[in-house]
Amino acid sequence: MEREIVAKPLVMVVEDESALATMLRYNLEKEGYRVCEAGDGEEALTLVTERNPDLVVLDWMLPVLSGIEVCRQIRRKVRTRDIPVIMLTARGEEGDKVRGLNTGADDYMTKPFSLPELMARIRALLRRAKPTQSKGVLHYDNIIMDLAAHRVTRGARAVHLGPTEFRLLRFLMQHPGSVFSREELLNAVWGPDIYVEPRTVDVHIRRLRKALNDDSDSDPIRTVRAAGYALDAEGVAQ
Repeated sequence: MEREIVAKPLVMVVEDESALATMLRYNLEKEGYRVCEAGDGEEALTLVTERNPDLVVLDWMLPVLSGIEVCRQIRRKVRTRDIPVIMLTARGEEGDKVRGLNTGADDYMTKPFSLPELMARIRALLRRAKPTQSKGVLHYDNIIMDLAAHRVTRGARAVHLGPTEFRLLRFLMQHPGSVFSREELLNAVWGPDIYVEPRTVDVHIRRLRKALNDDSDSDPIRTVRAAGYALDAEGVAQ
């Protein structure tokens, strides 16, 4: 029986204080998370769309756009509105906390904060969010993946996948638009303890493409030169 491979969650840190951002990255990676960073609100909105993180740690006071506005815009977009958001701020007034939560933040911590408590809150939010990602049905354009029945369809056509291609597609559908290197896909789909040549990913991507696409379909998997692969809406016929 093949063992279940669980991808490391991607946490996006939005913080303009470089020392704090570095400290958060170090501790998050130590806890086993993947991390991406943004230093201002505008960059955060671009990155959240490109990387589709599993959770956002968001500072209130940011250059260009405030954390409140970033959170508001995250909640407005269908693709990002369910991403858990923890706000970090020097503001400690109850009214500010209520405003942050009313904007759509899932949790709120006042600086200076306890790192162990922040990590505990991140774990709790990811546990609550995970059922929507790991059970039920995943949708991407006209591709539907029924996780319980282990079935995939594209339009009206059944797509027959091997176990590895199924896990590969599931991972990509859970992170649409995000570009993953071969090494990241190997860790997520095969597991960090299994040695597989990076080029093996290319073989399974070709098999996945062949199964997904027929003459009437465009290719939903984008190859990014020198970077990796992504499930990308730009490659899907509308």
